Amino acid sequence: MDEITDYHLDINRALRETLALVLAGGRGSRLHDLTNRESKPAVPFGGKYRIIDFPLSNCMNSGIRRMCVLTQYRAHTLIHHIQRGWGFLKAEIGEFVELWPAQQQTIKETWYQGTADAVHQNLELIRAHDPRYVLILAGDHIYKQDYSKLIAQHIASGADCSVACVDVPRADATGFGCVDVDADDMIVGFLEKPANPPSIPGHPDRTFASMGIYVFNADYLYEILRIDAEEADSQHDFGRDIIPSQVGRARIKAHRFTQSCVYSVGRREPYWRDVGTLDAYWAANIDLVSVTPALDLYDTDWPIWTYQMQRPPAKFVFDTDERRGMAVDSMLSAGCIVSGGKVSGSLLFNDVRVNSYSEVIDTVVLPMSDIGRHARLTKCIVGTGCRIPEGLVVGEDPEEDAKRFLVSETGITLITPEHLARL
Repeated sequence: MDEITDYHLDINRALRETLALVLAGGRGSRLHDLTNRESKPAVPFGGKYRIIDFPLSNCMNSGIRRMCVLTQYRAHTLIHHIQRGWGFLKAEIGEFVELWPAQQQTIKETWYQGTADAVHQNLELIRAHDPRYVLILAGDHIYKQDYSKLIAQHIASGADCSVACVDVPRADATGFGCVDVDADDMIVGFLEKPANPPSIPGHPDRTFASMGIYVFNADYLYEILRIDAEEADSQHDFGRDIIPSQVGRARIKAHRFTQSCVYSVGRREPYWRDVGTLDAYWAANIDLVSVTPALDLYDTDWPIWTYQMQRPPAKFVFDTDERRGMAVDSMLSAGCIVSGGKVSGSLLFNDVRVNSYSEVIDTVVLPMSDIGRHARLTKCIVGTGCRIPEGLVVGEDPEEDAKRFLVSETGITLITPEHLARL
């Protein structure tokens, strides 16, 4: 019993000595027009959340209450969201979410040149918090992870740095930063998007892919960032420069995501999604409306925190043979009104209105959109604030859709207010 108590005291102390840095400055250009006005971490997800809520919620639920969000590209929406939804922590007892906008804080007076440069430019702020461990997180992935287990393994291994890794099929790993490990999961190679990914020992068809999640001993981090900043040919990126340069020079541990993933009930496959393409974004959202989605948003033991608008419940009106307001196999958020239309296999964000005789099928509809009468939408992503004209049909004629909207490789049609203005 004493050993268990001592362990919990030690890990709780380590969590208090950890500073989490959430890198949230990226545009996410593969989402095309969805990120024209806001950064990828600010993009809505799951009906009521934004992507940034997932790493921040993981910190909260893991016991890490010192968080800093580094912003750059079109940060206004993201800043507002953090201020409104994450202001409940108590600074008096050392809990906070700080916003760190890019400020050109080095002699070169440049904006962030890479993930490592973003951290390097804020070293003065990091040192002011005097962390023992620095947890670096990407702000644009969807997953649930107990970071306390990652940090506990990092400490127990005696590593200078730990890299969280997800196990992927080797044939699919060419688009990732791939990690080569020895029998003890110590990293012996780190390759960015290799043509021939290394395999996991004992599993020749699998590869460890970096999740963009790192734990560093603070003093070690300060030193390697200083060295990297002086390298003229460096891209100042953790995956491309920092980690590869340290292989063989420092103790770098691969942490298996399976050891810290927070699993959905009844599932043993770890859930981690990069929703950086229209196809991936649509698929991850639509999966939530299935009977047993891969991501459990109803888990009260690991809640996803967010800013929640005070809106009335979803409403369904009209019930006649001519028109019936209804939704099946769907999720509808607060403020939605289905007024004589039909919603099937779809996810509707806040304040969406579906008008009479319209059909919304296998579609993701972002907040404050209005679907006009007699419109039919199939396999679409409808951007925030869209006003779908009466009688518009999308998703049934790919060639016609491509003339008016943006159609993805798998046939998902993105509709934005800018597209509609050109009709």
